Amino acid sequence: MVLYQIALVLGALLKSVSVWFFVTALLFWKKPKPYARRAPETRFACLIPARNEAAVVGALVRSLREQRYPRALFDIYVIPNNCTDDTENAALAAGAKILHCSGPVRCKGDALHQAVEQLLPMDYDAFCVFDADNVAHPEFLARMNDAFCAGARVAKAALRAKNPGDSWVAGCYALYFTLNDTFFSRSRANLGLSAKLVGTGFAVRREVLAEMGGWNTVTIAEDAEFSAMCAARGERICWVPEAVTYDEAPRSFRVSLTQRRRWCSGIMSAAEAQLPALARALPGTNRARALDAILFLCLPFVQVLGVLPGLLLAADAALRGTLGACLSLLPLILAGGWAAMALAGAALAVIAAYHDWRMVRCVLLFPLFMASWLPLQVVSLLRRTTSWKEIRHSRVVAVQELLKLQ
Repeated sequence: MVLYQIALVLGALLKSVSVWFFVTALLFWKKPKPYARRAPETRFACLIPARNEAAVVGALVRSLREQRYPRALFDIYVIPNNCTDDTENAALAAGAKILHCSGPVRCKGDALHQAVEQLLPMDYDAFCVFDADNVAHPEFLARMNDAFCAGARVAKAALRAKNPGDSWVAGCYALYFTLNDTFFSRSRANLGLSAKLVGTGFAVRREVLAEMGGWNTVTIAEDAEFSAMCAARGERICWVPEAVTYDEAPRSFRVSLTQRRRWCSGIMSAAEAQLPALARALPGTNRARALDAILFLCLPFVQVLGVLPGLLLAADAALRGTLGACLSLLPLILAGGWAAMALAGAALAVIAAYHDWRMVRCVLLFPLFMASWLPLQVVSLLRRTTSWKEIRHSRVVAVQELLKLQ
């Protein structure tokens, strides 16, 4: 009986975190009012950290050079680091400028730190950050300009997969990106909270970085860490869904596990680095954004602890002699959960307007993709990944091909 009561209390405490995310997600139905179109005036520096990205960096640079935005108002900088291929020459051939790192680079945050340090004294109004495997929508800079002219200081673009039909894993990433954009960023835009800042397709005004002393993240989850730093300072990350970046999704489940384990470990490390500052911000005027950031950073730990109530209930059932009966219901529970998550995947495919028949397999296997986060969280808690492990990219897709599919 004691184990049963402990399981109920612990389960209720952990579920309270889920309630926050569920309630905030309910605001997804309202379409945020788009930013008014404004004349181009923001001068951008586009930053592209790149490690062995010779195969794909040229496509991103070309997509940026083809922006429907005055060419005199933006520069493209590739930041090669730890390369053993011809990334630098591929970037130069596509029309980018090169920024060299003078110090060691352990992760993307180190490359951004050194790039911002070099460029901050220059007359740029804002800095955009991309991953080298991205391509950018032709209106990306124009829509970011609209947001900054309207008063935004940090802005996040929508994110889509550029290769959802390559494999079921890539398709699941596409659904996951839609989940984040719709039920996290869109709903928070309606609530006045911050969008989910993932490591690509975001922009920061120069004065924000100047006030923060440059780019100073220290973990391998520079995006989550910088987002928490913004929340602690009261900076809102505005969502700009009309600006879109397309990201190369892994095609292999094994590679996916490697990448997502790095994400899990990085967020846990970011939590350890930023939770004290966020806690100090709670009594202030931006407590809602600070609380939202705290709960987001705590989510991996909550998911790991979420296993405990089930184990306690199983132990209680074993002591009562009813474990066999409980286990007999397990296949039905798992089948129901699988069906529910597959239906959620189907809804996400409809929201994102994915009409390719290959997305059917992605929808059916979306429950496996989502369930695999839990063991990754457990492993990350027990053995933290602290170094950035390279993931090779090779899928070249011109942005014009992606626009035809919309």
